[in-house]
Amino acid sequence: MSKRVRAPDVEPPRQNRARAVSELLPAIHGAAFKRFGFVQSALVTRWPEIVGTRWAAASAPESLRFPPGKKAEGVLTIVVRGAHAPMMQHIAPEIVERVNRFFGYAAVARLTIRQGEVAKPMPRSAPTALKPAPAEIGDGLKAIADPELRAVLESLAAGVHATRGIPKIG
Repeated sequence: MSKRVRAPDVEPPRQNRARAVSELLPAIHGAAFKRFGFVQSALVTRWPEIVGTRWAAASAPESLRFPPGKKAEGVLTIVVRGAHAPMMQHIAPEIVERVNRFFGYAAVARLTIRQGEVAKPMPRSAPTALKPAPAEIGDGLKAIADPELRAVLESLAAGVHATRGIPKIG
């Protein structure tokens, strides 16, 4: 008897639509997060929402380890910037409560704190505003009845107008 695992015969249905990168990320980084004990990557990505922006600036989740065979009563390890560690010890029960509320069950029983460097979150910048499309392009779009389609096409026209010349391929 062979120990090889056969690939499934059924292919998942294609969605034939453009998807946001954020929609694809759970599938991509899921294995990396599981390696470090994060069953759900949302604990890392939504840390500021869970503990608040003040504490998220000084801390970051490092791992979530469960007892063998269980998915509850785990130990959450967080990395805390130097001087913030004593304060984090004081609010540890509140952090455990917030994480458990986020999961919806008693996933974390204990919190351990490790001092270290916490990466600063990258500031999000607003996309640059496009110049409005020239009037001769915009006149043809006014006849489109669907407002959503018209808005997308106007945005496309403004983007094309903002570029210089023919796009270079390769």
